[in-house]
Amino acid sequence: MPESGMLQEFLDGGQVDAAVFALRPDYRALLLAVDGLVPGPSDQAGEELLRTAESAARELLNGRPVEQLPHVAAWREAYQAFGAKPSRTRNSLEALLRRAVSGLPRVNRLTDLYNAVSVIHQIPLGGEDLTRYSGAPRLVRATGKEPFDTAADGAAVIEHPEPGEVVWCDDAGVTCRRWNWRQARRTQLGEHTTSALFILDALEPMTDAALHAAAEDLAARLTRLGPDVRVARRLITAGPIVNEGD
Repeated sequence: MPESGMLQEFLDGGQVDAAVFALRPDYRALLLAVDGLVPGPSDQAGEELLRTAESAARELLNGRPVEQLPHVAAWREAYQAFGAKPSRTRNSLEALLRRAVSGLPRVNRLTDLYNAVSVIHQIPLGGEDLTRYSGAPRLVRATGKEPFDTAADGAAVIEHPEPGEVVWCDDAGVTCRRWNWRQARRTQLGEHTTSALFILDALEPMTDAALHAAAEDLAARLTRLGPDVRVARRLITAGPIVNEGD
């Protein structure tokens, strides 16, 4: 098991490029590196949390268009800023909220948990297998040459982002396209994941307090997934960077 210092060292290497902050100076990324997780298939605890999230989404929307929710609208504007069409490639929060009304997917213990937290706190939230990373996470404007490991019609394929697209990547390629739209197969969470990276994306009007509340909720739920769970955190903003270790 990595020491807490190793988790923090991994996060300390993370970067958000200045070109991304030029698009949205209000952007904040709160990263959690977690080790000691006990993974597994979807379970009853996850089922109850997903049902809570589905109920929260139905109450929140109640006939109100998803795109009118303040944080969803902010992400639609952010997508348009780098040339994406938000009605075709929806940010992860909007995609989950649209599915929540009829039923969120049941994937595995870790994915179910972070999807539910995403909906409950109305924040884009991604989870990836930390052991499958090559180098530290970076959020950049793509050149268009970076490889993206995905699937099409059930077959594994390598695609490439559009030049200028906002992507999360590591030394091996893109880990998530269009900021928080679609994750790579290479780093996806599975039923055997014991170390994970979680990325919480915030834009105004989401407050820092709401962002930290979402991270606290996620961390608290993750610590219940094993007796030796360790969490390190890093908040990256356009201003000073704050490190927080548990």
